[in-house]
Amino acid sequence: MRIALAQIDIVWENFKENIEKIKKFAYEGKKKDVTLILFPEMSLSGFTNNLDALAKNEDEIVKEVIDIAIKNNINIGLGFAIKVGNKGKNKFVIVSRKGKVLSNYTKIHPFTFSGEDKVYDKGNTIDICDIEDVKFASFICYDLRFPEIFQVASKKAQVITVAANWPKEREDHWITLLRARAIENQCYVLGINRVGIGNGLEYSGASIFVSPNGKVLNEVNSKEEIVIRDIDIALVDDIRNSFDIKKDRREDLYSSL
Repeated sequence: MRIALAQIDIVWENFKENIEKIKKFAYEGKKKDVTLILFPEMSLSGFTNNLDALAKNEDEIVKEVIDIAIKNNINIGLGFAIKVGNKGKNKFVIVSRKGKVLSNYTKIHPFTFSGEDKVYDKGNTIDICDIEDVKFASFICYDLRFPEIFQVASKKAQVITVAANWPKEREDHWITLLRARAIENQCYVLGINRVGIGNGLEYSGASIFVSPNGKVLNEVNSKEEIVIRDIDIALVDDIRNSFDIKKDRREDLYSSL
């Protein structure tokens, strides 16, 4: 399967300019025969706690993404934020090239360090979806620091995606944790991060494909571009069958502890 990570420079709180970037990169993915293109967390606004800047509702945003997916014959995964009543939701949706919503995930772990937890509701479910016979799960940014949810997702998922606005100063953590989650769960882990400056913070991209054995499959950089790789899903089964660590997990004991 050919997948693209869209490492974009998100324009601060500007839906119109950002949706044009989504269209541009989706078209580029189409030209390069990409099956699925993935965009960062809050791709339409940047990582903001200003709910008044979120002008579009979920239905409007999903409709826009579906139109882009159908027009470019490409599956799209996109992070965005919405206002619902007095609070917000930090979302990641995957829509198919035929216009079907395959996955609709709400961030489980808002980032308390930035006050995100005061503004955005917490999600409570993990979504698994099927794209051309490959099972995907999606998480968002700070979720990466909580390995328990990855263990749950990888019982079914062969690929786990992490969409982020992860600052440059903690890039080492980003890469290390993505590799750790891949090794622990014996699946592909794809990290999609933004570049540029947002609300005074610098973002360095470092979007990466990590194989089920923890190998980074692409060059790490901070350019605005799409990073494309073909992944071999058979490798997931090969590694899990040859070195099955799931069978040795003691989840009943972990819960009791």
